[in-house]
Amino acid sequence: MSNRTRVRPAARGARPATAGPSPARRVAPLLIAFAVGALLAGPIGAFAAGDSSTSTDDRVAALRAEEARRDAVQIVELTGKARQTQERLVPVLDGLAGAVPPGQAPGPAARQSDVDGWRKVTGEVVESFANPPSGGTGVNIARSGLAAAVRTLDAAVDTYAAALAQPAAARAPLFELAGRQRDIAVATWSTAATQLDVLNIDSGNGHAHVFLPAAPGQGALTADGAPEGK
Repeated sequence: MSNRTRVRPAARGARPATAGPSPARRVAPLLIAFAVGALLAGPIGAFAAGDSSTSTDDRVAALRAEEARRDAVQIVELTGKARQTQERLVPVLDGLAGAVPPGQAPGPAARQSDVDGWRKVTGEVVESFANPPSGGTGVNIARSGLAAAVRTLDAAVDTYAAALAQPAAARAPLFELAGRQRDIAVATWSTAATQLDVLNIDSGNGHAHVFLPAAPGQGALTADGAPEGK
């Protein structure tokens, strides 16, 4: 018997053992997928951000254009309203100018019927400025200034009416107060009228001078020398 060790033949049907995939091979596909995703995500994200920014800018531009159109209409409407109000208030101011001249002692007392007429006019004008529409800042300032002026003038007329209800010896302080309130009303209107003039110029309508009669010492602004509508 030989001392050599016999090598047994491999079992029939058996396969030689093979090594599994290396860690590098398993990780490589993941890295490739991540890199491809990153490359694609960059342009897509930039496109989405750019599209969102453009959309927002378009909406802002559309809103501003709509506000400009609204203000253009309101400027014309407010200018027309100011002219109508001016025409109604001039007779009241003329009457007060005779009763309480600016910077002078009170004149002859106005008739009660005249004062009642002033109160009717100023009360209606105050009511016409109630519930104003909303507009741009410039339009709102002009409208609010006109409204404040007519309320102050209405108060001046009420003060004068209260003076007439007093004995003659007690009227002077109320007459003086009515005159000061009238002066404040005229000055307030002039500031609002200047703002309205600027709005008309900026909107392409040219100058619109809608000022109330003012006397020296009332602190009122007056119209410039530019032609109307130019």
